[in-house]
Amino acid sequence: MSSFDLIVIGAGPGGYVCAFRAAQLGLKVALVDKRPTLGGTCLNVGCIPSKALLHSSEHLVWARHHAAEHGIKLGNVDIDLPQFLKRKDEVVSKLVGGVSQLAKARKITVLTGTASFASPTELEVKDSGGTSSRVSAKNIVIATGSAPVELPFLKFDGKTVVSSDDAIAFSSVPKKLVVVGGGAIGLELGSVWSRLGADVTVVEFLPKIVATFDDDIVRNFTRLLTKQGLKIETGAKVTGFTKGILTAEREGKKLEFPADKVLVAVGRRPYTDGLALEKAGVQLDEKKRIKVDAHLRTTAPNVWAIGDVVAGPMLAHKAEEDGVAVAEWIAGKAGHINWDLVPAVVYTSPEVASVGLGEDAAKAKGLSVKVGKFNLAANGRAIAMAATDGYVKIIADAKTDKILGAQILGHNAGELISEVVTHMEYGGSAEDLGRTIHAHPTMSEAVKEAGLAVSKSAIHAL
Repeated sequence: MSSFDLIVIGAGPGGYVCAFRAAQLGLKVALVDKRPTLGGTCLNVGCIPSKALLHSSEHLVWARHHAAEHGIKLGNVDIDLPQFLKRKDEVVSKLVGGVSQLAKARKITVLTGTASFASPTELEVKDSGGTSSRVSAKNIVIATGSAPVELPFLKFDGKTVVSSDDAIAFSSVPKKLVVVGGGAIGLELGSVWSRLGADVTVVEFLPKIVATFDDDIVRNFTRLLTKQGLKIETGAKVTGFTKGILTAEREGKKLEFPADKVLVAVGRRPYTDGLALEKAGVQLDEKKRIKVDAHLRTTAPNVWAIGDVVAGPMLAHKAEEDGVAVAEWIAGKAGHINWDLVPAVVYTSPEVASVGLGEDAAKAKGLSVKVGKFNLAANGRAIAMAATDGYVKIIADAKTDKILGAQILGHNAGELISEVVTHMEYGGSAEDLGRTIHAHPTMSEAVKEAGLAVSKSAIHAL
């Protein structure tokens, strides 16, 4: 039986990053995954392919509707769907290949197969042919990620009722696509197929889409998505799908939405299927997540869990930080994570991004806050790029000026949010943000101006 200092189950962003950091720290590491390629859901069928599709579809919209504004004559512009999807696959292939090369360079043993516990220190790994082998380790990290939530009355069939795994690879553009769920996944993939010509309706149970964002951000975001052609139905409870009609209810009124494809994107669930956790003494909480302490150690002392299988936002970058910290703790180092500062991004056009407390959440907690806003319509680079939709919003403590959070609606919001995270990491104030020199002309100047606006000191706005 092969033995290791650490075995990581799951080679997604959390798992492979954990394995890489542990190897850097001198541990003998094995990485187990059921896929023949590393990278997990994120690289293979999630974050990366969806962003490739979003980027390509944005080019299509620009060529069709905006090139002429720039004096660029293109003539007839059409979509070559096979090439569109091929490029996505090439992006995925390049990244998963890169992860594989890094694993090899770090002398990590990669095992392809499905892992289950035989004991607290032993795993049985079964390959696709059914052949089993046993491996043991001083420490085991569970990083098996999550799976799409399936509604009991909307079972995935892979053809008509689909998950995000299928919606990145439709063989033709749907005529009518109904997206159940107004979160990041639904809005991103809904945007892709809408740009390619699908009639897209988003049906959301809650009163607003992207429910964790402030009402003013959501209101403006909804307006912009609607202007792009998405139909957004909120406060609607889906009841079923028969004969090409998705049914829902709102305030006692029946709603019907014709659809030849239904994308169910109502969330994801921790994936612990088949792990035989009971043989290791690993317990789950009431939400079927793995129970962990403040250092991500499970109820079995040598077994750890990270990423989507534990409490917290199901985001790749959160899983990565979990993985680094656990590797460091196992190696006797001082790992660090600040779970309060995990940014969230929706990669539509424009993007929305947030970190920390929004204005609505801060006020709901009874906190006294000051808010600074700066519209991108007053930003020179945004005007030059025709990217003036949206604004930056900084929320600060009214007494101390400490930044409590930020929300950004606009082009490249996911990039712009990072500097706010950095300032918040060291406990920075809105004044610190406003006094930080930003290159001109850049979109990031809008972040500086929003910081200044907290004290009503914005230079380029009244």
